[in-house]
Amino acid sequence: MVEPRIRPAARADDAALCALDRATWSPLHAVTPRPSPPYGPFFDTQHRPEDFLVAECDGGAGIAGAGTGGAEDPVAGYIRVARPTPLASNAHVRQIQGLAVHPWARRRGVARALLRAGALHARNQGARRLTLRVLGHNTAARALYEAEGYRVEGILPGEFQLDGVYVDDVLMGLSLE
Repeated sequence: MVEPRIRPAARADDAALCALDRATWSPLHAVTPRPSPPYGPFFDTQHRPEDFLVAECDGGAGIAGAGTGGAEDPVAGYIRVARPTPLASNAHVRQIQGLAVHPWARRRGVARALLRAGALHARNQGARRLTLRVLGHNTAARALYEAEGYRVEGILPGEFQLDGVYVDDVLMGLSLE
């Protein structure tokens, strides 16, 4: 298995990341409706490139349906690490506010590499804690987060109603000290 390359996102990644979001949308993790045209930009005033890291992998071009923008596109995934609030009293915390891995890149260590790079990115910004929210029924994601040291810190029972089913919102955290 080739280690994915992790790099900061750039404005030029907009189209590839939009396509990646559409390719990875699933009721397993999404609380928003399936994206439909017309698609807006990936980056905006609330979603800045500096909050994202991008994973690139070789080998996507040789896999049927691989890539997000064609055979030359190695974008395999992204993670968004941002401040959860603008409050000064919360400045020591970063939150994972998005993690996506293209279907052709799954089971290659991309999500794990992104989580580790995201934690380093948060540490480099002076964060002492990294948090995330995951839907209770997303057992694969929860297992990955736990394997990477995240612990359940709270559960909001029935926080979301998705397709007529109430789903828990699980709050998880990782100490960066």
